[in-house]
Amino acid sequence: MGTFDLNLARVFVLLYETGSVTATAETLHVTQPTVSYSLGKLRRHFDDELFRRNGRGLTPTAGARRLYEPLQRALGEIDGTVRQGHVFDPATMSGRFTIALSDLGEATLLPRLLAAARERAPGVSFTVRPFDVEDAESQLRRGDLDAFVATPVITSHLTVRVPLFRERYVLMVAADHPRIRGDAASLADLAAEHHATVFGPSGHVAPRAVLAAHGLLERVAVDATRFSMLPYLLEKTDLVAIVPEFVGEVFTASHRVRLVRLPFETEPIEIALYARHESSRTPAQRWLVRFMAQVLGEQVSPAQLPPTAAR
Repeated sequence: MGTFDLNLARVFVLLYETGSVTATAETLHVTQPTVSYSLGKLRRHFDDELFRRNGRGLTPTAGARRLYEPLQRALGEIDGTVRQGHVFDPATMSGRFTIALSDLGEATLLPRLLAAARERAPGVSFTVRPFDVEDAESQLRRGDLDAFVATPVITSHLTVRVPLFRERYVLMVAADHPRIRGDAASLADLAAEHHATVFGPSGHVAPRAVLAAHGLLERVAVDATRFSMLPYLLEKTDLVAIVPEFVGEVFTASHRVRLVRLPFETEPIEIALYARHESSRTPAQRWLVRFMAQVLGEQVSPAQLPPTAAR
C-alpha cells in the first residue's frame, strides 16, 4: 500500500466530520482541487470509494466508518502533542467567534458568557446568530458557526455534544392573575386557562408536548415564535405559559409575572453545547469550547438543587 502521508489522514477526518470538500478546504486553508486530489489518493490507498455524494454533501461508506475512529484518535494524539506549543492565549490575543443561541439563550446565557469574557478574554468578541434547529449543524459543518447551544438532542458524527445543565418546567402567569393565586396549579386550572406557547426554529417543543399529553392543545390561544415575548404577553393578559424554570426566574426579575408549580412532574431538559470535533477545531475554537463549557456549565438551574433548596 506504500507510505501514508499524515496530511491525508487530516483530510480524511475533516471530510468525514464536515461532509464537505469546501469546508475541509477552508479549514485546511487549501484549494478545493487540492482536497479532491487528496481524496483520490485516499481512495487508491485504501481501495475504497470512502465517500459518496448525496444531496447535502458526502456520505461515508462502511469502509470509511471503520477507518474514522482509529484515524481520528491517532490524529488527536498527534495534534495534542503539537498543540503544546501552539495555544490560544485569551489574555493577550484577540478573536471573534460566531455562536448560535435561541432567544432564551440570548436572554439568560449570553449575559453570563459576555461578563466572563470581558474579565478573562478582553480581546474576544462575539457575533450571535439565531439558533435554527434545522440548519445549525450544517452551519457548524460549513464553518459559519464556531459553536451553538441547544436543547434538542442532535445526534451526528459531525458534532460533539457537551452537556451543560438541566432545567425543569414551571407555569408562568401574571403577578396579579385573577384565578391562579397560590404557588401551585392543578390540572383543572390548566384545563380552565388559555395558554401561550412558542412554536419556532429553536426546537423547544416540550411545553406543547406537555399540553398535548394532557389533551390541552385546544386551550392554546396564541402560538408565538420567541420565548422572550411571553412575559410581555402574560403580564397584560390572563394567559398562562409553561416555561423552563431558570428562564422564568429571569423574567420575574424584570416583568410583572410569577411562577407556580405544575401539577405533574416533567422530564428535565438538558441544555448542551455543540461544536466540531477536537481535531477539526482551531486553537482559538478549542479555547472557546472549554470556555463556554466552564462558564455555562456553572449555571446552577433550580433543577440541579435539592427540592427544599429550589423553592
